Amino acid sequence: MKFDSILDVIGDTPLVRIDPGVHGLRNVDLYAKMEMLNPFGSVKDRPAWNMARAGLAEAVERGDAIVELSSGNTAKALAVVAAMHGLPFKSVTNRMKVPELKDLLLLLGAQIEELPGQTECLDPTDSEDPLTRMYRMLSEEGNGHLHTDQYFNPRNPEAHRVGTAPEIIKDLDGEGPDIFIACVGTAGSSTGVATVLRENNPDVRVVGLVSTKSDFIPGIRNIDEVNEVGLFDPNNYDVLEPVSAQQAIDGMLVLNRRCGILGGPTAGAAYFGAVRHLASIDATLETRKSAVFIVCDRVESYMSYVRRLRPELLKQPARPNSLDTVTEDELCSVESMDVTAARDWISVERPVVVDLRGSFAYSTLHIEGSINIVDELFDELVRGGLPFGAGQPALLVCPVGEKSARYAALLTRMGHRDVRSLRGGVVAWRDAGAPLVRD
Repeated sequence: MKFDSILDVIGDTPLVRIDPGVHGLRNVDLYAKMEMLNPFGSVKDRPAWNMARAGLAEAVERGDAIVELSSGNTAKALAVVAAMHGLPFKSVTNRMKVPELKDLLLLLGAQIEELPGQTECLDPTDSEDPLTRMYRMLSEEGNGHLHTDQYFNPRNPEAHRVGTAPEIIKDLDGEGPDIFIACVGTAGSSTGVATVLRENNPDVRVVGLVSTKSDFIPGIRNIDEVNEVGLFDPNNYDVLEPVSAQQAIDGMLVLNRRCGILGGPTAGAAYFGAVRHLASIDATLETRKSAVFIVCDRVESYMSYVRRLRPELLKQPARPNSLDTVTEDELCSVESMDVTAARDWISVERPVVVDLRGSFAYSTLHIEGSINIVDELFDELVRGGLPFGAGQPALLVCPVGEKSARYAALLTRMGHRDVRSLRGGVVAWRDAGAPLVRD
């Protein structure tokens, strides 16, 4: 078959049945929607093109830059679209967490603007968040940018309403699935697909998957972050269930090795969450059911992610003193202080206060007297042993108090006698009206 443009290849991805001998379900036929086979490699190709083309002619005429708050697959697809039309593309983010994607964006000619954000996800209600200020600027008329606005643009879920969902229904002989399992990021694919599936079958069950609070899975929000996304509506889901980073890799390995599907960790999370949920109802089903999950993108972009979490998979030695080895029991034993208690402790004991956020975020607002050691650097220091004396009181601070608690648990295991975490992080400190200083 022939096409006039690579953009015409977007969509019409296959639906692949997962061998029951792999997933072990007796009463469910499980299918994978292969969005990784879109031309730029991900489920984001559809909304990226749908959002961009609405204003593309005018943008080309004016020479505007395409701008998006993204550090992942949406940015990658938009960078290609912009380059094809002779336009610059700028990715605005508070953190580039996947180095392979950052390198690819640079290769495609993208500009990357890393701004300080209070949390790992845009909070459009927070007027003090630099990402929010950037968002508002980009949303103004005549600003010289085509802002595709994936977090709020209705053309994001629309791409899945007119494409992904009808394709799934057609491939299942017009019936559609009984159960749809979706990872929740911008909520575009889950919202768009679920809307059409429910119109086709009001009884379809929609399972949304989020990451556990302390874990990062590329493309998936945790339950706190997802509520900050404009397209997210909890009523679109019958249930929201968490998946850990380790579970995502476990699911990814099954897809890669047993199914020949080279999906990445997001696809692995979708598969793991799907099988876990379906296994919980499998024995109770009186009739055979069908279920669909989305393979979001490919594994090749996430080798550094896999290397960090599971080095043994790449024939590398286990990392000493790894944050990923912290157990729930160790986490529960951490002394996590609220803002009032932390302020009193600082004034009396004079602990070293370590801010683990990025340098831009730290320079914008931080606790007076704290020192900034970005979490990636702190991770390297911890690998070599305790970063400061075992008897030195220490208070660890991060955006929302999750990562600092895990580091406090790890340092306690390593022999530190008095390391604590700020509960709720810098956000809680700010919300309590405690003083923050600016560099």
